[in-house]
Amino acid sequence: MDLQLTGKRAFVSGSTQGIGYAIAKGLIEEGVDVVINGRDQTRVDAAVAALSKDGATVEGIAADFADPTQVNTLLESLGDVDILVNNVGVFEVKPFADVSDDDWQRYFNINVMSGVRLSRHLLPGMLERGCGRVVFINSESGVNVPADMIHYGASKAALLALGNGLAKLTRGTAVTVNSILGGPTYSDGVATAVDQIAQVQGMDVAQLKSAIAAGNATSILQRFIEPNEIASLALYLASPLSSATNGAAIRADGGVLTAML
Repeated sequence: MDLQLTGKRAFVSGSTQGIGYAIAKGLIEEGVDVVINGRDQTRVDAAVAALSKDGATVEGIAADFADPTQVNTLLESLGDVDILVNNVGVFEVKPFADVSDDDWQRYFNINVMSGVRLSRHLLPGMLERGCGRVVFINSESGVNVPADMIHYGASKAALLALGNGLAKLTRGTAVTVNSILGGPTYSDGVATAVDQIAQVQGMDVAQLKSAIAAGNATSILQRFIEPNEIASLALYLASPLSSATNGAAIRADGGVLTAML
């Protein structure tokens, strides 16, 4: 299917690995000029090199979204984009009583304010031009907040509200703002954690991965979602083909959420 994206320019935050990398790769394959981002310049350079095959136009900007100064530098050098994918985020399992004020501030600064700062900078240009796409890579945890990740879930709930509010600013234009509610995804960070647990417990990684997925009682998929499966939906939402979808929170959660949305 031709997603009609050739010649567009996109920025994907947090895109040197995992879901962000899969989205960047998919956009490039559709003929989009892509700017990727990560905290570490070496990893950004490596990702640019990997994605630049076959003449693709790929740029990279290193910036840590926990540091507003670095974010401002990024914004000053970014230029206009047609597609903004707000993907960067952090997560961890941690008891509520052990989550400090600094932890809360860090989670909201990265998971929420990254989307605020990028959208505030780029959305006005889209509205002026009358077209554009903003996609938030969110989580089912923003709807069904986990007891052992309350700070993460709360930040994702706030991000969901941000996307909903921004969509209302696009009335009467061809700009859309949508959110993807992703489910448990086998990202690089999750894969690393599973590998470490498998080593400690003396288990086969594949068996542990399957056991963890099967232990999710509400999952219909009964396996981890792969990053490219989230990317496929993100590419559709970034394309002109999704023109009637705006202000939506679309599930790619493998059936983990039990309520109908």
